[in-house]
Amino acid sequence: MAIVCALLTIFLVVLFARAVLSWFPIEPGSFVAQINDVLRMLTDWAALPLRRVIPPLGMIDVSYFVLVFGVLILRGAVC
Repeated sequence: MAIVCALLTIFLVVLFARAVLSWFPIEPGSFVAQINDVLRMLTDWAALPLRRVIPPLGMIDVSYFVLVFGVLILRGAVC
């Protein structure tokens, strides 16, 4: 169970890092763009299905809020 808890915590950190990076302009080809690509690769598998179902509210991607909330609930139930 400790491994699952650690993985869920790491996934939450990655989600928050991607959310924070989305607030700033990223220059293509830069080191930050490479980090953003890795974070996108690590999170899109979970966010894209939600994004297809939940429309954005203006400029806010609500699917990430739902994903973070779901992972927090799962983490609370497992850990």
